[in-house]
Amino acid sequence: MIEMKVAGIALDAVSRSPIILLKDASDRRALPIYISQEQAKAIVNALEKQTPPRPFTHDLIVNIFDSCDIKVERITINSLQDNTFYASIAINSNGQIREIDARPSDAIAIAIRTKAPIWVIEEVIADASIPVDRDADEQERQAFSNFVSNLRPDDLIRKGGYAT
Repeated sequence: MIEMKVAGIALDAVSRSPIILLKDASDRRALPIYISQEQAKAIVNALEKQTPPRPFTHDLIVNIFDSCDIKVERITINSLQDNTFYASIAINSNGQIREIDARPSDAIAIAIRTKAPIWVIEEVIADASIPVDRDADEQERQAFSNFVSNLRPDDLIRKGGYAT
């Protein structure tokens, strides 16, 4: 799994639909997830630390967790099926961890409010992320290509501890 942070909300240029962007720690990969206008508003409110006069749904959930001494351990975006992302919220209640199925947008809105880490399964990153730093990706590819082209069978035997 790869930990990611919310980079912000963007609008799709064609559909004008909101997209939440998650980025990895190295700022090399971004994961765009399309969300609804309402979910975008809930996430922006959390990012900007806005407190509504009355609790909205995500605030209510966090208030319930707090009053029941439930801690949000992490959220995980764990699957991508038919262009739909799936997520779960891991909560700790009396030392017992439970996974709760959730839409990624809801899970992210709760994670922001509780300062819980956001994790994404590597397979989802491989399938749906977009490169952010193409130059760094190309440099990494070139370095690996140089390494492989200069590799000799003797290097593998000596370094692998298989020398006889």
